[in-house]
Amino acid sequence: MSTFTLEIVTPDRKFFEDEVEMIIVRGTEGDLGIYKNHSPLVTSLAIGRIKIKQNGKFVEAAIAGGYIEVDREKSTIVTDSAEWPEEIDVERAKEAKKRAEERLKHKSKSEVDLIRAEVALRKAVNRLDVVDRYRK
Repeated sequence: MSTFTLEIVTPDRKFFEDEVEMIIVRGTEGDLGIYKNHSPLVTSLAIGRIKIKQNGKFVEAAIAGGYIEVDREKSTIVTDSAEWPEEIDVERAKEAKKRAEERLKHKSKSEVDLIRAEVALRKAVNRLDVVDRYRK
């Protein structure tokens, strides 16, 4: 199967760079499957997982939104954070989920605070889902 270069960068590090067969990411408009020679595009990404296919096998990582730029030979993802399942601190993610749920209960907070709590909740749930899928 033909391959293309995938690069994933965060503010802290180059998370991934290698040849891959396929990736699946969650765009803000739905899931995208990317192969070599995909039509060029730039689109925003939702909080979710990225599935990376190499050597016939898939691996997954949690990403915190961002955007993807795709051309025929390379795809680049820029995201605030990306984590392999084994890097995720489960207790920290559970605590973040609990804090976000508590903040959402208090409707007296400002709209900005509620939006931040919703985003924090989605990130925590995504991280926990990635770990759960990895452990199965």
